[in-house]
Amino acid sequence: MCCDKPDCNGASQPQTNKGDPALLLEISKVGKTFPGPNARPVLSDISLSLDAGQTMALTGESGSGKSTLLHLAGALDRFDTGEITIAGTKLSTLGDTGRARLRRTRVALVFQQFNLIPSLNVAQNLAFHARLGAVADADWIERLTERLGLSDLIGRYPEQLSGGQQQRVAIGRAMALRPALLLADEPTGNLDQAAGDRALDLMLELVNETGAALLLVTHSDRIAERLGRRAHLDAGKIT
Repeated sequence: MCCDKPDCNGASQPQTNKGDPALLLEISKVGKTFPGPNARPVLSDISLSLDAGQTMALTGESGSGKSTLLHLAGALDRFDTGEITIAGTKLSTLGDTGRARLRRTRVALVFQQFNLIPSLNVAQNLAFHARLGAVADADWIERLTERLGLSDLIGRYPEQLSGGQQQRVAIGRAMALRPALLLADEPTGNLDQAAGDRALDLMLELVNETGAALLLVTHSDRIAERLGRRAHLDAGKIT
């Protein structure tokens, strides 16, 4: 099921689609099978799309293919059939270098496990992704630091932070890039409800401010209701 709420607003040269400029993410008839003696499709004929500024929750039981689809959309893995297009760039046309460049400049990810770099302090972690993409903006990062309530923590290291603080740093690191597409995999899964709600509030505020598209994997109906649209995966298919 994919629905809209009525009240919601490379190594090779990439091929681009000059269609609707608002269309940020288009997943078209995508399939994925992991090899092995008992190989079976993990995803089959998946199609969905997001315009710039739209948010979508991707729900489903464990093993339904949610994280796999998110990894494909983030150019972290390759699909077998179909096509994924991000801001007009077809992922099938990109080699490893082009896919890495896309992740450094247009796509950001937030994970359940935070994935902060332990040897870097808060300030360094916040700027890390943007500096890799050569798009670091000191004024924007300073604004993010204030908005995320991290100004008094910039000299601390991840081990000195609570789970909620670490997730705020992870969100800031992703948004420091000003990504066109933000992908989040159970971003509140390791937090208590209060900390999780605060992290989600901040993420939605920043996405709204920057005009990014957000695709968020969650098992929580309560969290899914906070997003503008919803798609449900069941056994690798949209239902």
